[in-house]
Order: sequence, then structure tokens, then C-alpha cells
Amino acid sequence: MRNALKTTILLGGLGGLLVMIGRLLGGPTGMVLGALAGFAIVGFSYWNSDKLAIKAARAVPASEAELPQYFAIVRELTAKAGMPMPKLYVTPDRQPNAFATGRSPDHAAVAVTRGILEVCDWDELRGVLAHEISHVGNRDILIGSVAAAVATGITLIANFLQFAAIFGGRDDDEGSNPFALLAMALLAPIAAGLLQMALSRSREFEADRTGARLVGDGEPLARALLKLESAAKRVPMNIDPAHAQAYIVNPLTGRKANFASLFRSHPATEDRVSRLRRREWAA
Repeated sequence: MRNALKTTILLGGLGGLLVMIGRLLGGPTGMVLGALAGFAIVGFSYWNSDKLAIKAARAVPASEAELPQYFAIVRELTAKAGMPMPKLYVTPDRQPNAFATGRSPDHAAVAVTRGILEVCDWDELRGVLAHEISHVGNRDILIGSVAAAVATGITLIANFLQFAAIFGGRDDDEGSNPFALLAMALLAPIAAGLLQMALSRSREFEADRTGARLVGDGEPLARALLKLESAAKRVPMNIDPAHAQAYIVNPLTGRKANFASLFRSHPATEDRVSRLRRREWAA
């Protein structure tokens, strides 16, 4: 029920933004086109969310011959959770991190970076993978994938609006107000980002809790989170900001101008670790 409410909020916000953009561009006809664009973005992201995320991460299918423990841990956790085995991937990034994607447990994928395989031991990685599998089981990944598509789509539209406002806007009865277009171009991505961030923080706490319960211990995930947070500040990752919220820790943490306090897509790591070590997951 909570995920349904979050999805409704997200889609309602998307529809409102695109209708406003359409109104500025083309009056009543533009409003209809804006609504249709919203349906198109959501539909495309629903059916292709896993492919988009995997491509953005430059991930490749994992080899069981090379990483037998990776496969063994995921098989163990999914069997315990009563879920199908997701597709497993590895990304070339040196930053230690991981994410899950897909529209449902039957169409899910889990990816880890090369960096996390080097930094975390297998006990810690079990905690991380339990967190990601919990996202799949909680059906969080569809919400996150739609949010990423929404943010990307609105940003692209806003870039077009900014171009139109600067080079083609007309401040008269027959054309769009260039100042209104420019304001929308600047504010729409911020609004989309705030929608995305608001829907992601609670999901991380819940996946931490469910993952710790699945493993039977919150300490491995707590240790992993501290390692990943420290490494993310030192090792950059080249990832589209719209997809950053999918990772277990914010991969953009090390960027100097990321306005972390305003647009934080993840709860503070110290809060997550504190909850795990207080054994809130066992309540």
C-alpha cells in the first residue's frame, strides 16, 4: 500500500509538471501533449527500466565460473526469501557499490562494481546483496526506475524549454512568454529531483531492515556501509545523477558541488548504521 501511494505521488507529480510545460509551450493542445508524454515516459521506463540501468552502469553479465560465491550468496538469499534468482551483473567501476533494477521480482537484476568485490569480504557482501534483494522483494526498484526516467525526461524537456526561451520565445498573445519558459526550464529539473529524492530515502531504511532480517544479522551490512561511504568520497564514479539513487550508497558523494544536504537521495550512512547496530531490524 505504501509503495502504491508513493508511485501515485510520483506519477501525479510527473503529470502535473508535464501538463504545465505543455501549457507554456502550446496552450490547451500542449497540455494534452504533455499528459501523453508523461504516459509515454512511464510506459517506456516500466518495460525497459532494467535495460536502461544496466546500460547506464556499463554492466556486463557476471560469470559464475569467475565469481561462484556471488552466485551462491544470491541463490541462498533468494531461496530464503522465496524469490526467483535475478540476473547478476558486474560493472567496471572502481568505486565499491551495488544496485538492483527491474520492474518485478520475475524481471530483476542485481549488479555489483569491481570495487566492491575488492573492498568487502563475502560476509559484508552478503549483507549488501541482502539489501538489494530486499529492494526487489519490496518492489522498490520499479519506483526507483520510474523516478529515474521521470527525472531524465523532465531534464531533457527543460533543456529544450531553455533553448526555446532564449532563441525562440515571443512575449505576445500568440506565443509563449520566454521568461515563463526559462523559469520552468530551471525549476522543472529541481522539482523532478525533489520528487525522486523524497521517494528514495524511506526505501533505503526499509531495505536495510529487511536485508538484515534476511541475513539474521545487521552487522555485516553496517560494516559494508561504512566502507562504501568512505570509498565513495575518495573514488569517483561516472554515472548519470538520475540513476544515482539506485545504488546502495550515493555514488556522487565525492563530487564537490553536489548540494548533498539539499538533494540527498540516501539517508545519512551514520543513521543507517546506527539503526542496524541498535537491532531495530529485529523488532
